Amino acid sequence: MRPWRLAAALTLVAALLAPPAARGQDDFREGFEALAERQDLSPDERLHALFELDWRRRMAWYPEWATWVGWEDADHGAWTDASLAAIERRHARLGDPLAVLESIPRDALSPEDRLSYDLFRRDLELEVEGTRFPDHLMPITQLDGIHQEAANLLAAMPARTEDDFEAILSRLHGLPERIEQTVALMEAGLEAGVVQPRVPLRDVPDQVAALIVEDPLESPMLQAFRERPASIPEETWGRLRMDAVDAYEQGIAPALERLRRFLDEAYLPGSRRAIAATELPDGEAWYAYRVRRSTTTDLSPREIHELGLAEVARIRSEMEAIIAATAESRAADPDAPDGDDFAAFTEWLRTDPRFYHDDPEALLTGYRDIQALKRADPELAALFGTLPRLPYGVKAVPAFAEKSQTTAYYRRGSAEAGRPGWFFANTYALDTRPKWEMEALTLHEAVPGHHLQIARAQELEDLPRFRRFTGPTAFVEGWGLYAESLGEEMGFYEDPYSKFGQLTYEMWRAVRLVVDTGMHAFGWDRQRAIDFFAANSSKPLHDITVEIDRYIVWPAQALAYKIGELRIKALRARAEEALGDDFDIREFHDVVLGAGALPLDLLEGRVEAWIAERGATPAAD
Repeated sequence: MRPWRLAAALTLVAALLAPPAARGQDDFREGFEALAERQDLSPDERLHALFELDWRRRMAWYPEWATWVGWEDADHGAWTDASLAAIERRHARLGDPLAVLESIPRDALSPEDRLSYDLFRRDLELEVEGTRFPDHLMPITQLDGIHQEAANLLAAMPARTEDDFEAILSRLHGLPERIEQTVALMEAGLEAGVVQPRVPLRDVPDQVAALIVEDPLESPMLQAFRERPASIPEETWGRLRMDAVDAYEQGIAPALERLRRFLDEAYLPGSRRAIAATELPDGEAWYAYRVRRSTTTDLSPREIHELGLAEVARIRSEMEAIIAATAESRAADPDAPDGDDFAAFTEWLRTDPRFYHDDPEALLTGYRDIQALKRADPELAALFGTLPRLPYGVKAVPAFAEKSQTTAYYRRGSAEAGRPGWFFANTYALDTRPKWEMEALTLHEAVPGHHLQIARAQELEDLPRFRRFTGPTAFVEGWGLYAESLGEEMGFYEDPYSKFGQLTYEMWRAVRLVVDTGMHAFGWDRQRAIDFFAANSSKPLHDITVEIDRYIVWPAQALAYKIGELRIKALRARAEEALGDDFDIREFHDVVLGAGALPLDLLEGRVEAWIAERGATPAAD
């Protein structure tokens, strides 16, 4: 959003809202009603005021998210009200912005504003449709939930001034109530039969127990209080630290113990034996909704399953070609398998010590320096016309979560909050973290993958905030997987085992199409999914098991990666064919990334419009 437009929207929204001290959910409703009646304003003024009003409402509803994006007016001391009553109130108010949108003539808007209008409507309508399905009754998995969210958020909050520490203290004091709300949601889920499957949650009580420590200052919740910043006087620091310790001992630790006991004694015994999402109440429709929302397509589970099988076969043939090409060099190695047996080759990659680090810090150093990061950054200029300014770094996955957490993940940074982007690498069980996966993994999570795309979107200041800080999984994760494929153009994968690792990662995402739909739509059990994954990949069994359990508790989420990657690759091929020698990879990437994360059909329209502007007609599929 242009600065003058944002300023005008802020002025109008301030006039529509009650003073901050009196502001509540009803005040936002009245603001939407007042905006719908402002026919004296131009369509674009009303549209951008609507975007700003909805953004402010979401920042008030979800203050943790406001902290993550670094919003300047966030209440950094608050938690989302996760009571059933509050969730129902929020659901009831989701339609308020749609009423305003209906009063704005779309045809009177500029092309860019029409795109924002369409995205806003699509997101809202999907969100309203989703209120039919009670996701909120399953608020904890082995991968997410208040037990992980709280520690991660508190560790990421600004901790420089006294006000910063007061905000952290406010969250510490409010955390026990937030934990109790989580327990209440799960109790309601047990009554309604809306519960997670048992096996993937087996380690969650231990995850919670790991947060209960004898010395409060050893808790990841109190990480900010371990060392006094120079800006805080000693007397003030002593008071702040004592308050934090008291909040932990008197409130947080007892609440965590209550959560652990509830999980161990009530929730796990009452959880589902069946793993399919379709076994939940209204489960078939619920899974179909998740598939549509995750992929931003109308592909059916059957179509996705068949696409996955085809991709597995294609990638498998490329992997077998590498096995054949390395047969001669392996013949001279007494510890390597002979010939072209796929199972023997992948078992060797999984188990031979030469492919693994024996020290966690060596693994992290490999990610930071040797394997990718210092080699990747200089190559970006040849592929991208515009690069983000926000820096990034590498950290280990926190110890309390590492056993059940995935191989790696990215957490967005915030220039406003002074926080870089972070690539979290899992250092648990080093004998399951092979060197041959490190190049592909880093390209996905850091640059040119998630960090480049997400930080670039955040810096698109001409766009409304909802387009800068949110976006469909199919685009975000599709870009991450596409970024892995750029490795060869950037000088990576020269070692055949590293190239095999990149194919293993592509196979990993193709397998997802098969096993996710298999488990949730076609009756596959957990072991069949594990066996299919293991038979077509060199990933270690621990990783495979963690991944399969992820797909069980996050139905359809993992479908987005391959669907998105294939669409981006198809659009690139279409542009290359249509433009020939005039194709510019830097310009193509800037077009793909230059409007934020888009649903795949709207991304396709944007690329085709760019091709047409360049004087070519897009080639037919």
